[in-house]
Amino acid sequence: MKKLLLFMSASGIVLASCLTLQAAHPPRKVKIAVLMYGNKAEFVQLMERYGKQHPAVTSGLAELTFYDGRYDAAVQNDQAQLAINLKYDAIIVNPLDFEANVDVVTKAKAAHIPVIVTNARLDTQEMTSAVDSDDVLGGYLEAKNILQKLSCKGNVVIIEGPKGGSGEIQRGQGNEKAISECPAGAVRVLERKTANWSRSEAMELMQNWLQKDKGKIKGVIGQNDEMALGAIEAIKSTGLNFRDFSIAGIDGVSDALDAVKRGEMTSILQDAKAQMQASIDIALRAVLGPSYKPMSSIWKQYERDTKWNDGQSKHYIIPWTIVTPRNADALLESRK
Repeated sequence: MKKLLLFMSASGIVLASCLTLQAAHPPRKVKIAVLMYGNKAEFVQLMERYGKQHPAVTSGLAELTFYDGRYDAAVQNDQAQLAINLKYDAIIVNPLDFEANVDVVTKAKAAHIPVIVTNARLDTQEMTSAVDSDDVLGGYLEAKNILQKLSCKGNVVIIEGPKGGSGEIQRGQGNEKAISECPAGAVRVLERKTANWSRSEAMELMQNWLQKDKGKIKGVIGQNDEMALGAIEAIKSTGLNFRDFSIAGIDGVSDALDAVKRGEMTSILQDAKAQMQASIDIALRAVLGPSYKPMSSIWKQYERDTKWNDGQSKHYIIPWTIVTPRNADALLESRK
């Protein structure tokens, strides 16, 4: 009996020691490197903000490190190698270039690190998963809105995203699809050039076009909101009335929502929160295995269109929302 009591006492000491050791050394955070193509635009800033608000991050389960790709595909590829060298558990990449940034996936896969492609697409299926919105549909929706206002006739200009990026390629396809549905020759694309997602570049480009094609431009298709807003600034700066133009963009950034309320443009919102937080949940599932359950509220929000599927789908598509004066205030309020 005495030996049994001694054994039980010793066992209790060992158990207490193990619990103390476990408390002193809690499970490490899952380290996720997030490679963004550039951080100047509000949409990218929104993605970063919502990433930091993910429940896994605020609870301490995950740790995010954001990298600014400085609008350079080579920089993003180098950052991927850095993340691998630093032994991150997962990589989320918002790629600049459809082809050049395939290296991010190739390098991560070789290092057995899961990689989630977010917000844009890459010319590969070797990633763990991808999360974005259908850019062909987005480009179609914005152009269709403009053409309906123009009754499918007149001259338009297209301000493109960075050449070679999936946004520029696929939104351009959507723009062309909408134009093709008008009577042959009724809609003419007077000008088409990249402004690299930049409001200031788009403003300068539009100012030049307004001089070159004086009185001819009726529609402005901006492949993102920043560029559409730059076109509006150019129109106002030259003393023209924005109401003489039909203007649209994509993203649903805050200034665009305000512009929609003023009747200056149309915007097609893509959900920065859903894209980023879904990517984090999928990355955590890839690292932690089937015991991980999604923590973001976006799966409930979009349950009709986007199923969790245990984080195993190859491609998750987040629906678009057409911004109107009626829903703009609610969208702005959700960001406070």
